[in-house]
Amino acid sequence: MNLEQVARRARVSTATVSRVLNNASVVKSSTRARVVKAIEELKYHPNLHARSLAGGKSRTIGVIASNMENPFFFDIYKTIESDAHDRGYEVVMANTDYRSEQLVSSIRLMIGRRVAGLAAIVSEMAPELIEELAESRIPVVFYDVGTPRRNITNIRVNYRRGIEKVVDYLHSLGHRRLGFVGHHAILGPINERMKAVMDAVARIPSLEVRTAADADTLEGGRQAARSLLATDFAPTAIVCVNDVTAVGALYELRERGIRVPQDVSVTGFDNIKLSEFCYPALTTVHIPRERVGHIICDCLLPRSGKPAVIDSEIVIDPEFVVRDSTGPVSPSGAGHRPGQPDAVHPAAQSQLLS
Repeated sequence: MNLEQVARRARVSTATVSRVLNNASVVKSSTRARVVKAIEELKYHPNLHARSLAGGKSRTIGVIASNMENPFFFDIYKTIESDAHDRGYEVVMANTDYRSEQLVSSIRLMIGRRVAGLAAIVSEMAPELIEELAESRIPVVFYDVGTPRRNITNIRVNYRRGIEKVVDYLHSLGHRRLGFVGHHAILGPINERMKAVMDAVARIPSLEVRTAADADTLEGGRQAARSLLATDFAPTAIVCVNDVTAVGALYELRERGIRVPQDVSVTGFDNIKLSEFCYPALTTVHIPRERVGHIICDCLLPRSGKPAVIDSEIVIDPEFVVRDSTGPVSPSGAGHRPGQPDAVHPAAQSQLLS
């Protein structure tokens, strides 16, 4: 099936079919409907790569993310995909799973595909790889890494401010022993959140902190919480690097019969939808993921009449969201001590994840 056959079925020119496929606004709605019907009847699938070669411009943008298992990344991707489709572009996705070699491979694949733009929602990138992208002249938006230059725009979140709000709030509730659950501590944004906790401890002498890290998964959060609880430190609050690890930590606490927040408070970061629906609902820090996705598309695919935002840095200040997983420290301030019974407390039996 080819373009000419679609044009004959719809009684239009091949140029009109192309305009419909490119989502051009100059096509009348009645004509567009006729072309779309012909495409559906003939089951026509355009050769997007050939179209980009023939037109000299790709109609595809690339998205590279660190961990699509974490809904944070998927939420941003969904917004990018929706905006791109509205503007007549397709999206090709790559997941690195925090592996540097996969990141290199994915970036070179995107350059080879001659994508019209690239969004890199990752936590670390070697300087030489950033240089390679700059030399490619492909419009690029980085989330969390690099600095603005030539064809590169940066979106950054003020993680430090978000963590400071969390720590100050827990301190106001009487918490003095904090556990920090992280993952991939060598990565810039993750290390920044951990360092912000450490700096808060230095700022407030009455605070103490212990850290543990595992994978960026539900199970990773559970394992890191288990490591914290195995020590004699007995945190009264656990600050998690993101919501996914926080939900894992909640699971481990529930399995041990430790009540949240009566015995131990827990906080997350990101405010993914799961944070509202787990039990208890998670106190967290909101990052506007839809806004991030919209910004990325506005940078890579500016609308007609609207100038592109390029070669700049956009900083997002997160908002603190208080829910049910945090509360005042218990009267004894004891937290949970190793050797306490692990039988499930009656009040915890209903704390099931949705």
